[in-house]
Amino acid sequence: MTTMHIGSRCDVLDAVLRSDLYSFVQKTFPIVAGGTAFQPNWHIEAIAYALTRVLNGEIKRLIITVPPRGLKSICASVALPAFALGHNPTKRIICVSYSEVLARKHANDFRAVMRSPFYLRLFRGARISAAKDTELEVMTTARGFRYATSVGGTLTGRGGNLIIIDDPIKPQDAHSDSARESLKQWYANTLLPRLDSKADDAIVVVMQRLHVDDLVGHLLEQGGWTVLNLPAIAETEEVVQVGPSCFHHRRPGDVLHPEREPQSALNELRRSMGSMDFSAQYQQQPVPASGNMINWSWFMSYDEPPTWEAGDKLIVSWDTAMSAGELADYSACVIVQVRGETAYILDVVRERLDYPDLRRKILELHGRWRHVAGSYALLIEDKGSGMSLIQDLRGEGIHAIGVKPTTDKVMRMYPHTARIEAGCVHLPCRAPWLDEFRRELMAFPASKYDDQVDALSQALDRAFTYYGEIRCGAVMGLY
Repeated sequence: MTTMHIGSRCDVLDAVLRSDLYSFVQKTFPIVAGGTAFQPNWHIEAIAYALTRVLNGEIKRLIITVPPRGLKSICASVALPAFALGHNPTKRIICVSYSEVLARKHANDFRAVMRSPFYLRLFRGARISAAKDTELEVMTTARGFRYATSVGGTLTGRGGNLIIIDDPIKPQDAHSDSARESLKQWYANTLLPRLDSKADDAIVVVMQRLHVDDLVGHLLEQGGWTVLNLPAIAETEEVVQVGPSCFHHRRPGDVLHPEREPQSALNELRRSMGSMDFSAQYQQQPVPASGNMINWSWFMSYDEPPTWEAGDKLIVSWDTAMSAGELADYSACVIVQVRGETAYILDVVRERLDYPDLRRKILELHGRWRHVAGSYALLIEDKGSGMSLIQDLRGEGIHAIGVKPTTDKVMRMYPHTARIEAGCVHLPCRAPWLDEFRRELMAFPASKYDDQVDALSQALDRAFTYYGEIRCGAVMGLY
């Protein structure tokens, strides 16, 4: 092979490494892993693609949840800052970990990458300045930097346009209310104000889930985050984007990275660490100790909703909140098609809405579904804002059925657990609301919110408890 051909191949390879973060991660890995061979997998492509979208300005708030040893730190805390500074040496990056020891480790790995021959060849404009080259801070000659700190550390006078939060709490502290609260307060009061521009700059959070109220749980409640969730074992059908026009299809039971952690190894981990910790750290589905009244595997699934047949019933069931305040509950609606002894959940809506918006949303869904089936029921829990809504809707000629609970939330759901376990309740294989619906049901009755659970139990009561309204001395038609 001629020197010219060798040179051409090197130029092509360098162009790929310079433009593709996944390829850059592969090249980076042996440098920080002591020469260990890189094991490619689709989930690393998915992580790299999501991080690339952050660099391109397409995503401003990104959460990545992935099991331990999933290469998240090398991707996010080491390769991403090096890649970003290579393309823009003026970038100002703050990296956070739960301890200074871990922050130093990631920082030293990053420095090793920036000093490597391949990096110096790829990015000729990105050089470490002799004026600042320490374990916690590296500055480029263009005065960009990567600054490392730990949770609780000082950031006075510091600012950045990319914040990377990597494992902000250690597993031993995750069940401490004070530790979780301290992290959330530090994030809100110390870290978040360090963004140069709250509107244009980006935050990336990468971690394994540890508790329903960990930092990710807290941020998900606030909304506005793009989430890449990568459980060790797929529990639902998923389509994960791994490139601009590339997707990976996961089926229930698919293992995330079988070459590194096969099913047998995951089974042993579940036995040794306990199902609760495994559910959080490996499945990214933390469940409170007193939760799990319902098993997700009890639900049947469907690819396409059933066509409508004579005798089918449609139930639109609302559990409404008192207000749309940040600390208020959500309003939730569950839409169910009933055929004989089987219920198909067609859609779930869950939003924080003030009264006018809630009223508009109810009218919108009512208009969309009222003529789908011959038998239709609009249910609204008769309390709080629901009381006024029922009166408003009836004033417009809409027959909204007020439902007054006579037992607590657990007792309302309990009678339906056997029906769900028997496979009589079906969910779609894919739906944008499915993960949040699952999260709430799996944590119930210890979940922070239970609006979707209430709307579901109310719908199932209507569908199957035919004597449910013989309470006030009058028999009312169910539909």
